[in-house]
Amino acid sequence: MYICILYVYIRVDVSVSRKAEIDWRSVGRRVREIRGFDDNQEVFSRALGVSQGQLSRYERGESEIGAAVLLRLARKSRKTIEWLLTGDQTLKNVRDEGRKG
Repeated sequence: MYICILYVYIRVDVSVSRKAEIDWRSVGRRVREIRGFDDNQEVFSRALGVSQGQLSRYERGESEIGAAVLLRLARKSRKTIEWLLTGDQTLKNVRDEGRKG
């Protein structure tokens, strides 16, 4: 009779499983940076398809920005959604980060 012991080592990367925290005030500052000084809120909000009041709430970090508006912002600014949300220029591949270490 043979006894087989199987030892399995599972490494869990906690940083991957945590929900990312978004600093909406910082996102708002980046939205304001994209708008620049050439457009006022009324003109820029029309281009994004939101009201001037909603754009103001985005810029102050008082409201989360939905996917459709983030996509329009990214296309208009030629920035990544990653940059809009985090300020980080480089895209991170979650699977590749899990392989490090």
